[in-house]
Amino acid sequence: MHNTSRVTSKGQITIPIEIREQYGLLAHTEVRFEIQRGQIVLLKEEFSNKRSNDLIRKMTSKTTLGMSTDEIMRLTRT
Repeated sequence: MHNTSRVTSKGQITIPIEIREQYGLLAHTEVRFEIQRGQIVLLKEEFSNKRSNDLIRKMTSKTTLGMSTDEIMRLTRT
């Protein structure tokens, strides 16, 4: 497979759809760049501690509504 992309003035590139689909590079997938034997290599991050920590923090954060869990649950059932 041989595809060409151009780097924009903001340093962005477009990864061709065939490559994104083949390697599961969905929106918000984290990647990293490495230099290997004088070449730039793009690697998909399989697990991101930052992203996981953000999700855990959001799921366990307290509400600021001043309502009890029972009150919130009643609202979701109506």
